[in-house]
Amino acid sequence: MKPTLLDRPRSASTPHPLDWPSLAAAFEAACLLRCVNAPTTIRHRRGAPVVRPPESVEFNREDAAQRMRHLLDRFDVSVSHERAVGGLRRRYELHRLTVSPAQPGYAAMLYTGWRRGRGELLGGPMPGASGLRRMRRAQLAAAAWRAALLAGGRHIRRHILGVRLTDRELAAVLVRSAALLDVPAILRPGTGCYLVSVAQGPGSERIMQATELGATPPGVIG
Repeated sequence: MKPTLLDRPRSASTPHPLDWPSLAAAFEAACLLRCVNAPTTIRHRRGAPVVRPPESVEFNREDAAQRMRHLLDRFDVSVSHERAVGGLRRRYELHRLTVSPAQPGYAAMLYTGWRRGRGELLGGPMPGASGLRRMRRAQLAAAAWRAALLAGGRHIRRHILGVRLTDRELAAVLVRSAALLDVPAILRPGTGCYLVSVAQGPGSERIMQATELGATPPGVIG
């Protein structure tokens, strides 16, 4: 029997188990997952949301799969990595990561990482917020864009750097993340997807520099 990987999130009164470095890693992993899989949420009888991440996820880029594997390894989540090649004239690769059984904390980690990270980014500026808090929000913003550029549908033209996504919430997070990195972004709905783009030039260069591991603002999960 396959594992269900169901796990209830902690209540609002329960202290969060993720420190800032762990939050950034969990948030980026959740963003990578949302780039390729719509989240599955069901309701418990008592009304609490229960999130079920997929047992396996496929990326069409090896670096995206390796990044996801690296992030999950920080939480001692064991995964297997399978590579498949297909196509005739146009060859393509698929990289499938499968979570090993009996790891119930996997679901809770992704849920908490996404909820807290999204809340930090979409919440308004806090009066008197410290420089450290602003830096950490910028790190979350960079993590969201790094995930999207690795696993989203890259849409690069001479005048824009963009990504196509099917997840509306992630698209909104990217727009806000760009603003936190001092880059204006545009969100355009398309057929079955959303295109988030920034203009080529100083803005796109700032995004690319911020998403490099170890870039400024200093990374804490590289």
